[in-house]
Amino acid sequence: MGENFNMADFKEYMRDGQVDHPPALYEDYKSTVLRSPSRKAVRLEHTLSEITGPIYGHGPIREGEDDLSIVEGEEAQGQRIFVSGQVLDENGKAVPNTLIEIWQCNAAGRYRHEVDQHPAPLDPNFVGGGRVVTDDRGSYKFTTIKPGAYPWGNHHNAWRPAHIHFSLFGPAFVTRLITQMYFPGDPLFPFDPIYNSIPNEKARERLISSFDLETTEPDFALSFKFDFVLRGKNSTPFEQENKS
Repeated sequence: MGENFNMADFKEYMRDGQVDHPPALYEDYKSTVLRSPSRKAVRLEHTLSEITGPIYGHGPIREGEDDLSIVEGEEAQGQRIFVSGQVLDENGKAVPNTLIEIWQCNAAGRYRHEVDQHPAPLDPNFVGGGRVVTDDRGSYKFTTIKPGAYPWGNHHNAWRPAHIHFSLFGPAFVTRLITQMYFPGDPLFPFDPIYNSIPNEKARERLISSFDLETTEPDFALSFKFDFVLRGKNSTPFEQENKS
């Protein structure tokens, strides 16, 4: 998966239908042409600090990092939602004490980042990022705002489907996994090269959350379920590197 290959190779790769993760090079996703590896990988042995280093980034989890929908008592604009689920291994066993990071654009489709110049309004009450650690059952829950679609310049009239970015940390930074969660029924799926870079249709569908009425809170928030499966035939597709 880490090797560089052309589109003819990729079409053959797609015919297999069993590969669940996107390749490093997918020509329809333009930036991978520039950033995908052009030489064979060189093996570097991990240092002790890489294997055993702290997993919680720049500091401990603070109260409220699981709620992106409010800042200092002021509510963000948009549809409030819950996103929850479990981190599981290939046998369906819960994986506790996993750090999960989340980041996303706001309801208007704009990130709080200086590089994002999409002419959509910023929301002062939406910072767009948060963190949680899974409990003993491998469970997590975020309160956030449903993100909007946004243009991204990959090709003519290119729009990203509404999505939320996630990263998961195991026992060390080198075990970090990155993926994206989508929402059911998005009309932009057929036109998105990031979503369609995953060869296996069933694997692509595992990136789509499911609406869950049972955990929806009346008069407050809709609820979506999204589990992470780390390995095995039902594993969640993870990215080779961070994408848009």
